[in-house]
Amino acid sequence: MSIALLSLGSNVDPEIHLSAAIRALRARFDGLVASAVYRFPAVGYAGPDFLNAAAVVHTDLAAAALNEWLHALEDAQGRDRSGPRYSDRTLDIDIVLYDDAVLEGPGHLHIPRDELRHAFVLRPAAEIAPDWRHPVSGQTLARLWDAHPDRHVDFHRVALPD
Repeated sequence: MSIALLSLGSNVDPEIHLSAAIRALRARFDGLVASAVYRFPAVGYAGPDFLNAAAVVHTDLAAAALNEWLHALEDAQGRDRSGPRYSDRTLDIDIVLYDDAVLEGPGHLHIPRDELRHAFVLRPAAEIAPDWRHPVSGQTLARLWDAHPDRHVDFHRVALPD
């Protein structure tokens, strides 16, 4: 079994799509741990705010197979990949960390995810996995969050429907 840290986000009916994603993750992966859900401004373009969360899953899937499974979940929630990279999303789920692996490919699979430098990924990740270490820098997620320029911002928590 491997352990993966996931980043989840949505800015199109986000409460609906994140709730559905968390239900699907719980159904597939035993012992799912999910962070609180936070509201963050869109990054890379002018768009509606995103709701973002993190989840830890124990998985029997290799990283590439897990990535494919997550893409299928995104597609089931209406994810449209035809637009620009920075755009509105029904659901976006990325593998941020996978065990202590450093991976490039296949396709767009990159572990650790570069987005870990952004508050929308790091804040919820550090909440549920503060002692996890970045496989390149060796720093814990708690330490990375403590050093982040947005660490003092009070990002709004959002309750999802059950």
